[in-house]
Amino acid sequence: MKQTTTQNPGTNGHSVEAASTEPKIIREPEIYIVGRQTMDRETIDRFLEDRELTWETDTEVGGEQLVEAGGRICYMSFGKGRKTNREYIQNLVSMKHGSVLEHATWDFIITGVSRSFTHELVRHRAGWGYSQLSQRYVDESTANFVEPEIIARDERLHSVWLNAVKTAHDAYRELVEGLMEHLPNVENKTERRKRVREAARSVLPNATETMIFCSANARALRHFIELRGAEGAEAEIRRVALKLLRLMHQEAPTLFGDYEIVTIYYGTEVARTAWQKV
Repeated sequence: MKQTTTQNPGTNGHSVEAASTEPKIIREPEIYIVGRQTMDRETIDRFLEDRELTWETDTEVGGEQLVEAGGRICYMSFGKGRKTNREYIQNLVSMKHGSVLEHATWDFIITGVSRSFTHELVRHRAGWGYSQLSQRYVDESTANFVEPEIIARDERLHSVWLNAVKTAHDAYRELVEGLMEHLPNVENKTERRKRVREAARSVLPNATETMIFCSANARALRHFIELRGAEGAEAEIRRVALKLLRLMHQEAPTLFGDYEIVTIYYGTEVARTAWQKV
């Protein structure tokens, strides 16, 4: 919460400072790539030597190397049909040999997103792993809130939204304080706080900011970008999907380079590819 002060006239004619709290509003998500794979070249070379094979690849991206190695295992094509990594993976994608893409994995931390967003995100199960901020263990008295862009652009609707958020947050803090007084006999302080927060969080809105640690393979990421970067996707999750695509364009251009971001009506951006459902 951001502390602000207002000047109120005192009884002696002097002004006094009255503290109030204003919620911090977030309108842009952030994605941090915190983990990526590397290929053990020494062990790959030992495997190749044991089978009298040779193989060189021209990419430095570990995920792209592993996808190519996986594909070449399928057809034992290490010593023939030599192509660049890009040509090889584009051929896999065009044939929709998507299972090979599951060998490339990345880890992300996503912040500046709402509970509404994560309710939709965690529906993606195959190829994903999640660890989300817990409202039972983390105090939300200083929570931030994510405002939908369509509300933020209208002054009157923004005011309605902000008042609702502030009312809910004030109720949360009041419930935490009151429940702490109602559970004085719970000796374990951690258990006491957990019981209080799990009950008080029931009044927090879906707009409450959360953060989530995600692990996902390239095939799962493509599926997410394809579905959630589409025109019919919910606005917040589409924004995250497009931000993720821009990152993956830089991170692994061979695996995600077939996707483009185009602008349709009213300036809406969407993701599109010629190779769907790989």
